[in-house]
Amino acid sequence: MDALFEQIAAVISDETILVNLVVWLSAATVFVFVLGSAVLLLNYFDPVRRRVSNVVGDAPEDERLLIKVATAIGPVATYILPQVELERDKAMLQLSRAGFRSPMALHAFYLIKTVLALVLPLIILVSVNWLPRIETTSILIYAMFASGIGLLGPNIVLRRMLENRMKALRNGFPDALDLLVVCVESGLGLAAAIQRVAEELEVSHPELAFELLLVNAEIRVGMPRERALKNLADRTGLEDIRGLVALLVQTMRFGTGVADALRVYAEEFRDKRTQKAEEQAAKMGTMLVFPLVLFMFPIFFIVAIGPAVLRIIDAFDKM
Repeated sequence: MDALFEQIAAVISDETILVNLVVWLSAATVFVFVLGSAVLLLNYFDPVRRRVSNVVGDAPEDERLLIKVATAIGPVATYILPQVELERDKAMLQLSRAGFRSPMALHAFYLIKTVLALVLPLIILVSVNWLPRIETTSILIYAMFASGIGLLGPNIVLRRMLENRMKALRNGFPDALDLLVVCVESGLGLAAAIQRVAEELEVSHPELAFELLLVNAEIRVGMPRERALKNLADRTGLEDIRGLVALLVQTMRFGTGVADALRVYAEEFRDKRTQKAEEQAAKMGTMLVFPLVLFMFPIFFIVAIGPAVLRIIDAFDKM
């Protein structure tokens, strides 16, 4: 172990090696981040055209180019993917629910994690030459900490993006449900109603509109409606949408009226939201106890009792 520390210290003290490491690490980092970010964000910022084109048409030219590049590095990326299939499926589901539907999104995600886990510790080792003298053991601890950040940081970012997207879907679902009830009661079929709702929500709730357009795209290419609706529930991961999908599947299976079922479900969902709001309002009193005790009561006691305390102190001083 001492010999390893001595070798690391020798590398750190050699300025030529440090400069070469900085150059190569900078080039590798820029390349990997540009490629990985482009593959991951490919479907995130361009709404309908890219997501629906995966089902109903050819992918755009820039997407095909990035997929070719990502496929070229596929043999390398395969070694960094989890060997357990369950873990791979879980990561792919998280990426899909966060809005990343590119075929190489999983490879790009784990490639970014691996590069960060390798590059960040090396940056720590390189930057030691310009920092105050610290012990080699501390340097290795910082490097291991940086490697942990590189491994866990992308997971945290992905989880935050997933939560934000699910929140956006959850906020748009009540409007979509009401519009769907209106469209079905006006005489539109289920597919036409979904299409109309997606068009109406494209500006106010684009994330949910994208998912509804994808449902229609899957139906148009021949997928059974039950399967397309279940895919919607799996992609979004929301219990409210899962309940709506179960209702629609049951109505199609048993031949009952879709409009009546949707109306009943909308009323139940509205009651559920009202009960949830009342529950949150009931919790507010308990949640306000801590800030009141910590911030308001001390100020109140100072204002109410402070003058009397000062008078008592002044009276004792005069005695």
